[in-house]
Amino acid sequence: MTAATPTPTPPAAPFAPHRPPAHTVLVAGAAGFVGSHLCDRLLDAGCHVVALDDLSTGSHEHIEHLREHPRFEFIPHDVTQPLPAAAQRAERIYNLACPASPAYYQRHPVRTVLTSTLGSWRLLELAQANGARLLQASTSEVYGDPQVHPQHEAYWGHVNPTGPRACYDEGKRCAEAMCVSYASERGVDVRIARLFNCYGPRLHPGDGRVVSNFVAQALTGRPLTVYGNGLQTRSFCYVDDTVDGLLRLMDSAVRTPVNLGNPNECTMLQLAERVLRLTGAVSAIEFRPLPVDDPLRRKPDITLATQALGWRPHHDLDAGLRRTIAYFRRWAEQPERREAAARRRPPVREAHPPRPGLRAA
Repeated sequence: MTAATPTPTPPAAPFAPHRPPAHTVLVAGAAGFVGSHLCDRLLDAGCHVVALDDLSTGSHEHIEHLREHPRFEFIPHDVTQPLPAAAQRAERIYNLACPASPAYYQRHPVRTVLTSTLGSWRLLELAQANGARLLQASTSEVYGDPQVHPQHEAYWGHVNPTGPRACYDEGKRCAEAMCVSYASERGVDVRIARLFNCYGPRLHPGDGRVVSNFVAQALTGRPLTVYGNGLQTRSFCYVDDTVDGLLRLMDSAVRTPVNLGNPNECTMLQLAERVLRLTGAVSAIEFRPLPVDDPLRRKPDITLATQALGWRPHHDLDAGLRRTIAYFRRWAEQPERREAAARRRPPVREAHPPRPGLRAA
């Protein structure tokens, strides 16, 4: 495979972030990387936010600045369990409740697949009972190791259903199927967003995603770990752009899956070189074997998002990486914040399916 050359981004139209109408909004996975940024935007728009997170991969620190906000209500909760009473007020539901860190979900595959399936079922039952609209945060992993490039929404994917990534990939595919089933049989108003690689401030340094890995390694003087020959590609979308796409999709009439990602593709070696240049680090690059089922190419076709939502990413990779690096530097310089966040994190509890006869709340 030859190295991919990033395609130039066409001149941008003036960027106007989407402002959603004021609703009571339930955000599942609210203390996570994307979920916490989504909460910020919803509150800025005047929404009342009921935030759920079991903090297995999310962090109190991500939402600490919202604690005293009069329209923000945080409830530590595992969505595989019956939902709290406060959730019954929801008019809009964003389901971002699933670990996206490969390092985490491969250690906890049962919990991961139950969060995507049982958790989605509970939230869809709530949407049906409330007449609420639900947006399911799906993933580009539903395409697996794609044989079509770039990936468009009509592509069914090329996924290993029993491999080490199956708990995440197939869990998300099942969640999409559940959303479509609730829409067709029970009339639930659903939206499905397929998120491609997202990065930015609040990524966790140890979550196993490539941007956080490279930045953390560069800032601590360790070798940057590149798997395979480094020519596999990804397309990186800055978190503010991803959140804007989620808000636009929720308020749209589009009921089919929509790709949200940056169509500019780069190799892992190109990304490593960017991180070294932007951090000023002199770390070496260390090559390791390619993990099982690791996709070789990943690039979204965002035609549908552009035409139906008026959306496309507006942050270039260097600008987004600079902000991410600045966040990681602050994190590294404040060990007391890391220790406090670690003390507040509850132990991981294994999710369990409902007992026979237990009704979803």
